[in-house]
Amino acid sequence: MIDRAAVDTPSVLFVCVHNAGRSQMAAGFLTQLSAGAVEVRSAGSLPADRINPVAVAAMAEVGIDIATQVPKVLTAEAVQQSDVVITMGCGDVCPVFSGTRYLDWDLDDPAGQDLPAVRPIRDEIRRRVEALLDELLPARSGGEQLTSRARRAGAGPGCRRR
Repeated sequence: MIDRAAVDTPSVLFVCVHNAGRSQMAAGFLTQLSAGAVEVRSAGSLPADRINPVAVAAMAEVGIDIATQVPKVLTAEAVQQSDVVITMGCGDVCPVFSGTRYLDWDLDDPAGQDLPAVRPIRDEIRRRVEALLDELLPARSGGEQLTSRARRAGAGPGCRRR
């Protein structure tokens, strides 16, 4: 297990029910936009067999390839190793650990929707990921970065805990 307090790289876990749409798109955006400065994970409470092909197509339109990603099951270990856990419609099944920040993003589910309907979901996810990234890595926007250790000690913006 990783000692998150000793690592300055923030870690984010995106969680949705099937880990096939919203959480995969969010992970794709954060992976690309952070350029490796954030450790990114995604998981689902009831993972699907494959990534939603419409989510794959929507992300391909903005130059991000998530086609090779595989839905993963949510584990307590993944939550415990993350500084920030962002749920998207399955917050009640996510284990809660002290020192982890929890956010719930209320987003439409792209499952069963066509590409024109998924585009606004994708764009809203990107907007939220960019705001999260500015908070995690404020140097991007001229601020000072909080390390994982400082966040665990309670410094910085308030954490919403369930």
